[in-house]
Amino acid sequence: MLSHNRRRHSILIQLFDLWLIQLSNWRWSWRGTIVVDTITPLVGIVAMGVFARDLGREALAYVLTGNMVLGLMFGNLDKVASNFAFMRATGSLGYFATLPVHRTVFVLATLLAFMVLSVPALAVTTIVGSALLNIPLAPSPLLLIVVPLCAIPLAGLGALIGSSVRTPQESGSWSLLMTLILAGMGPVVVPPNRLPGFMLMLGRLSPATYAASALRQTLLGPITSRLWLDLVVLAGLAAVIFALVRIRMTWRQSE
Repeated sequence: MLSHNRRRHSILIQLFDLWLIQLSNWRWSWRGTIVVDTITPLVGIVAMGVFARDLGREALAYVLTGNMVLGLMFGNLDKVASNFAFMRATGSLGYFATLPVHRTVFVLATLLAFMVLSVPALAVTTIVGSALLNIPLAPSPLLLIVVPLCAIPLAGLGALIGSSVRTPQESGSWSLLMTLILAGMGPVVVPPNRLPGFMLMLGRLSPATYAASALRQTLLGPITSRLWLDLVVLAGLAAVIFALVRIRMTWRQSE
């Protein structure tokens, strides 16, 4: 696949080869990863659904899509951060840096590998969660755009965290802190009418707020003009994060 010769292959070839490499690294543990990624949000849905059932369909919709966001955004954040921290500690990241590949392509390939692993869990969470909460689904084709845009920004942030910390344990601590702050800052799993005003204001700074809004509209309906704001914010944040990856992430290969 990849070699040490200095000729740089096309972006698509780099992406595909690196994606296969990252997938192969998880061939021994993909079953456990999928099981954990499925059970964790379903436990959250069941637990929160007990309290939200008397609050109406809107509250249940926030419980469903909010837990999906926790798995899709913050689950991938933690996995990518841990993966990069492990590669940095073992020297694998330095090895990849010697190859004629773009660092941003390497980060994107890693994200896509983890997204493939998270798709089965996301599908089961959606179907089983909607049945448990008795919420009818109205999926839109725009989900094919929304799901990647939800995962990409924080996965890029995970790459920055993992490539900057000293140990994998430190990476886990930072990932947990980011999850608690960003998920709790706005109407992600809790409807806005149940939150104080200052949290709604802070929620405008959290990508999870826009991801949850986009998922609710494209999964449950109806789609409103707010969706385009959500997509622009998520796409803009992804562009900023990947620009920071290019600037801040240590990479010996000149680009």
